Amino acid sequence: MLQARWLGHSSFLITTTSGKNILIDPFLSDNPKTPDSWKSPDELDFLLLTHGHADHAADTIPLAKKSGAKVVSIVELSGLLKRDGLPEDQAVEMNKGGTVDFGDFKATMTSANHSNSWNGEYAGDPAGFILHFGDFRLYHAGDTNIMPDFELYRDIYHPDMVILPIGDHYTMGPVEAARACRMMNAKYAVPMHYGTMPVLTGTPEAFSKLVEKETENRTRVIVPEPGGEFLEALEIP
Repeated sequence: MLQARWLGHSSFLITTTSGKNILIDPFLSDNPKTPDSWKSPDELDFLLLTHGHADHAADTIPLAKKSGAKVVSIVELSGLLKRDGLPEDQAVEMNKGGTVDFGDFKATMTSANHSNSWNGEYAGDPAGFILHFGDFRLYHAGDTNIMPDFELYRDIYHPDMVILPIGDHYTMGPVEAARACRMMNAKYAVPMHYGTMPVLTGTPEAFSKLVEKETENRTRVIVPEPGGEFLEALEIP
C-alpha cells in the first residue's frame, strides 16, 4: 500500500504501491530533525522540489547523482541545477498548472506565495505539488502563506490530505494554516516546516486546536514523528 514518512521540516518520503520512492524537498544531511538513518537514502526514483532554498533543496544534486532519481522542479530552478552538476537526463522541467504523468503517480504543480532562489540566484517562482495516486490525492503546499488559490484546488482536485507549513516567520503560522484547512476541506492535514530552528515558533498543538475549531472536526490533524510512517492507519482508497 501507499506509504509516507515525514523526515523533518518539509521533507517527505512517499513510497508508491509498486515500490517507487518519491522524496519531496530533500533537506536531510544538515536537517536537525531528520533521523540519522534517513540522512542519505539510497533508493530514490523521484526528487520533487517546491523551491530552491537550502532548507528544501540542499541535498538535491548529491542524492540525484547517488540514486539516479529524476528531479522535478520549475523551469528556472532546473536550469540552475543542471548548470551546477545535475545530469541533464535526470531533470524534469515543468511549470504551474501543468500535470506530468510518471506512471505510478501524477504530479500537478501549483502556486505558492513565497520566494525562490538557488545559492543566492533567482530561481523562478516557488511552487507546491498535488500528487495523484489513483483515487487518493495529496497536496504538499511548499512554503506559502494563505491564498485564495486553496479554494480552487479544493474544487478542482479535491485533495484528501493537505501538508501545510505552520512555523510562522517565513511561512504561514497555525492561524493561517488552520483557515487553509477550512478552505480546502480535506479529510486529513499534516503540519510541516516547524520546530527546525528557534525562529519557527508555530506548533502542531496550536495548529490542531485551531483546525478543530475552523473545520468543526471535519479535518483530522496527523502529527507524525520524524522518520515515522503515517498513512498505514488511515482510511485511504
